[in-house]
Amino acid sequence: MENTAPATAAAAATAGTVATQVVLPGVVEPDGLQVRHVAVPAPGQGEVLLAMEATGVSFAEQQMRRGKYYDQPPFPFVPGYDLVGRVAATGEGVDPALAGRRFAALTKTGGWASHVVVAAADLVEVPDSVSSADAETLVVNGITAWQMLHRTAEVDAGDTIVVLGANGGVGSALVQLARFAGVRVIGTASRRHHDRLRALGVTPVDYRDPDLYGRLRGLAPQGVAAVFDHVGGEGVVDSFRLLAPGGTLVSYGTASTRDAAGSSKAPVLKLFARLALWNALPNSRHAHFFNIWAGRRRLDAFRARLGADLGQVFALLAEGRLEPQVAARIPLSRAADAMRLAESGTVAGKVVLVPDEVREEAREEAREEAREGTREGARDGQSGR
Repeated sequence: MENTAPATAAAAATAGTVATQVVLPGVVEPDGLQVRHVAVPAPGQGEVLLAMEATGVSFAEQQMRRGKYYDQPPFPFVPGYDLVGRVAATGEGVDPALAGRRFAALTKTGGWASHVVVAAADLVEVPDSVSSADAETLVVNGITAWQMLHRTAEVDAGDTIVVLGANGGVGSALVQLARFAGVRVIGTASRRHHDRLRALGVTPVDYRDPDLYGRLRGLAPQGVAAVFDHVGGEGVVDSFRLLAPGGTLVSYGTASTRDAAGSSKAPVLKLFARLALWNALPNSRHAHFFNIWAGRRRLDAFRARLGADLGQVFALLAEGRLEPQVAARIPLSRAADAMRLAESGTVAGKVVLVPDEVREEAREEAREEAREGTREGARDGQSGR
């Protein structure tokens, strides 16, 4: 169990320190990631400062490194889709009693840092009995899996589904949630992960099988209630053909085009057009692209839904009904190693980044930069600029 530190201790923990950030400077190999040290940011109105305890490497960062994520920000930027951390400071309008408590947050970018400012309204509390690394594996992955299964596909007990990449971060969460809901799961993965999938109650199929979709159809000749496809590309046509009448294809990525040259938007737009066409045809089947950020224009409703869904996932984790899949814990400053491992295709679950100590000379360098910034601000104020 991770004990909650007093508010004063959490505030003191960041006093006089600097933040470590991993920066993605452009389209680079993993070794091109840059580690920098900056002054700890201060939370503003309605915000908190989280001292990161765990963040992770998701497929989104792998795409961003290649400039292939659909709506990534301009380079350079700090990647990091989600994190778990303790509140080290609170901004104006935020309950000071939050200090010292542990929360998860979905960020899209910015999570690969020792200290991250987030809106207090985006926080979801982590149960005391759950470690930060374990919780991290189920932030973006858990929300994605829960919402695809229960909100998009709306599967029922007794249904059969197909999960492509059942050993991955989202896939492993998806198969566990499905089995808990009484759903039969057929999952694709390399043979080295088949025993693990069988232990979870999944029927495994080798994704390298030349007759992959023939094997899948043979296991569910009447069709399946849902297919969850993160691969995209031309294979999505075969995924759609696996559906029984009334079934749902849930597409949530374009992994097959990760390394392809050309526009990052073209594969996604082509996929959107294909899904729209299938929905327009009188074939009694449905096709959706899952976007975790959909509905954010109605921010209060979006936050309430996200908090409720992640709360359900964390409750199952705390009860031992979900098994976290931590592939490795790697210090933040070794993000390049973490990226290489996550991209290797050899691991099951999620590669998690954890804090590491900042060298004292780096601390002093950042402090001097902060002091110089203060002096520049004072000079600017005196000159009236």
